[in-house]
Amino acid sequence: MGYALEAVVARDEVVRAVSREVPGSHVVPLGQGLSLMPMTDEVFDAVTDGSERRDLGFWRLPGGFGTVLAQWSGTGPIAYVEAEFFGGVGEQRAAVWAGGSLVLGPLGELAGTPSSDAVSPVSQALRRLGARRGLHGDEFEAVGLDRHRSNDDWIAAAGR
Repeated sequence: MGYALEAVVARDEVVRAVSREVPGSHVVPLGQGLSLMPMTDEVFDAVTDGSERRDLGFWRLPGGFGTVLAQWSGTGPIAYVEAEFFGGVGEQRAAVWAGGSLVLGPLGELAGTPSSDAVSPVSQALRRLGARRGLHGDEFEAVGLDRHRSNDDWIAAAGR
């Protein structure tokens, strides 16, 4: 079974505030006071400027959305994360905006390839948002990003 995530992540109050501007958005609480807003087709259409460009090397970041994230980050640090894995192979990307500027990334990593013991891009972004790994293997697990395997699963969890 695979894992796929494309989402905005920030402190709960930040995600809730920005989600009010985005028709069809869903807010899903994570651990450590963070929440995520999955990038659905409806959210994508609501936040894109219509350009075809792939900002910052992400595969699902809408055209011009980096500018929107920079604006939203005036209320608190905000990340955009993507992760896709199947059978231990995949990749993840992450970037963080704060105070109107890109402050981390974009970071990318292929999973299942030889690499250093460096912290994954998503965990680095979560650290920048204040997450701590505690007794867990990394910040990804510590905030509960391993609880669901797709954006649809996250949205279903938001409805409970």
